[in-house]
Amino acid sequence: MTRNTPQTDRADVYTRITAEIIAAIEAGTETWRMPWHHGGAATARPTNLASGKRYRGINVLALWMAAEKHCYGEGLWGTYRQWQAVGAQVRKGEHATSVVLWKEVRAAANDDEVPSDTGDGRRLFARAFCVFNRAQVDGYEPEALPDTPTSDRIARADAFFAVLGIPVTFGPFGAHYRPNEDRIYMPPFSAFDDPALFAATLIHEAAHASGAAHRLDRRLGARFGEASYAVEEMTAELAAGYILADLGVAHHPRPNHAAYIASWIRVLKGDPRAIFTAASKAQQAADWMHARQPAVPALAA
Repeated sequence: MTRNTPQTDRADVYTRITAEIIAAIEAGTETWRMPWHHGGAATARPTNLASGKRYRGINVLALWMAAEKHCYGEGLWGTYRQWQAVGAQVRKGEHATSVVLWKEVRAAANDDEVPSDTGDGRRLFARAFCVFNRAQVDGYEPEALPDTPTSDRIARADAFFAVLGIPVTFGPFGAHYRPNEDRIYMPPFSAFDDPALFAATLIHEAAHASGAAHRLDRRLGARFGEASYAVEEMTAELAAGYILADLGVAHHPRPNHAAYIASWIRVLKGDPRAIFTAASKAQQAADWMHARQPAVPALAA
């Protein structure tokens, strides 16, 4: 059993996690179910046991993927030592899941190892740490959390989008974002099978809009060329997955996924770091959307 041992080979981290994601995408081609889709008990964003903080970026995707593969019903994760610290014990024979901790060091401006998605002269080292899910340990009972009705979660998603300030027009057309107009076009609500799918589609298009020049100025073409459209779609899907998880709304496949699956696999097989870039950009998009939300007033003492 590996116990919280950091791995410093970045190339191995990129290749290993990317290979797992490719395998998950290929396994879901018949149902269009991708590693970033979630529902039921796995809807929430994975959380670290010791810090109580939600995982971010590529780690969210890796942990969702592991939970789906092994049928873990909870999103609480910790290292071997973190579980020991609360009096719990990882069961013998359980296999860990890798998460990545980024360590930043200064780099020369011409350093060819600077990841292309930082763009600001930073050099990031990926260190992999092993974590275990709540379902893999004995001796730990989490606090029961109140269950929010689905209708309240959908209402929260509607309110979340409303404050983003992105124009939207409803009418007889497919969902898409037009950069030249900075406007989202959506089918009417009645065209969707359920409210969660409507919310997911709207947040997906909002994620595209977040990349506009006057917002995050997301430029993927310089690195990915013709593949930039596929990477942008992955970025928007991941961002939607993150936001919907934060809002407690299930994220299910949309029929148009079939048009992108082959290109996603091709991009990931050609560049082991592409999914890390997409996950990073998606996290930036999710952070941008969260930053637009009104602050929750503190309770009086």
